[in-house]
Amino acid sequence: MSFLVRQCAAVLLICGAVLSVPAFAEAAEFRKVRDIVIYKNSRFHSAFPSVIKRPDGEIWVAFRRAPNRKMFGEAKNYHVDPNSYLMLMHSRDGVTWSGEPELLYADPFGGSQDPCLLQLRDGAVICATYGWTFVRPDGLPHLPQPHLENFPGSIFNGGSLIFSKDGGHHWNGPFYPPSTPVELLRSPLGGGIVPAYNRGAMVESRDGRILWAVASTDQMSPRKTSVHLMVSSDKGATWRYSAPIATDSKVSFNETSLHETPEGEIIAFLRSEDFADLAAIARSTDGGKSFEPWQGMGFQGHPLHALRLRDNRVLLTYGYRHAPLGIRARILNAECTDFSTAPERVLRDDGGTTDLGYPWSVQLDDHRVLVVYYFNVGRDIQHIAGTVLEIR
Repeated sequence: MSFLVRQCAAVLLICGAVLSVPAFAEAAEFRKVRDIVIYKNSRFHSAFPSVIKRPDGEIWVAFRRAPNRKMFGEAKNYHVDPNSYLMLMHSRDGVTWSGEPELLYADPFGGSQDPCLLQLRDGAVICATYGWTFVRPDGLPHLPQPHLENFPGSIFNGGSLIFSKDGGHHWNGPFYPPSTPVELLRSPLGGGIVPAYNRGAMVESRDGRILWAVASTDQMSPRKTSVHLMVSSDKGATWRYSAPIATDSKVSFNETSLHETPEGEIIAFLRSEDFADLAAIARSTDGGKSFEPWQGMGFQGHPLHALRLRDNRVLLTYGYRHAPLGIRARILNAECTDFSTAPERVLRDDGGTTDLGYPWSVQLDDHRVLVVYYFNVGRDIQHIAGTVLEIR
């Protein structure tokens, strides 16, 4: 399908989706119980959370925190910052949150981004992240090419992983995964190709492998990214490249979450660029050895997270950066085949600016789910918030 045809189809699908969005009160699949604030501090810009449930029932929320630059008279907060750290909060019930977060990780070479937690069945926890190194003007001409500069002096240094086997008392790392075969960017840390990186959920498959969808810059002018599968058979200690998940000559993909269905199919929920902000999906029926051609999902929103519910249905959540700003969700069938027809539900529509979203969900008990995300109301500071749902 040509890019022009896809774009026309995207517009038609968006129009249909907008016209068919039912009121939240009509939802039969779940009921919104309440919105909560997990962490808020006017001195910090807090964003990009992930959440897991520990074997003892404790809920962990990790997020990225950086100084609120408006305190210093600056015009705005950016998503890269030399003082950006990974923070962690704990709750016994997922609803009550108090106190200050603890430091999870600080990149020794710059700002840390997007902590993505994975709870393994053996009790260990993996956190994937990536970082930016800040280089002074006299150093910039000496950096290897090509490199990615977000704004003057902030240079992308790729992904890393940290691990805990004792309930978060100690974290080991950082460990740097290998690069993908198509990655072009070079790191300021030694000049090699940047290690694999992503924002999105890994999955521990039923055969014990860890599957990780990672983004890669495969074209520089104009810059374009594709998404690829990395696989670990030893709990994340080593990684090997498996297959491309989604590539296209015009459309970029990044920030992908993975999900394994009861039938063992691997589903990639992809954020797209240059595709009218439509969500995208790709499917593997052979355990990640290959993926079928990607598809537009017919609705806007990014990035996405998929949670398998106790009855095997899938709660799909995503940020919505179009008026009205907020968080949206759908419940899909167990094999995620009804993504284009499952009703869209609005969890939040009171967002103040587009600097919000990135939801991630966890099942609290048989009937309740916590959806965490970052949010702002009016012109208030970005903070970590949540919505509790009752699943029907």
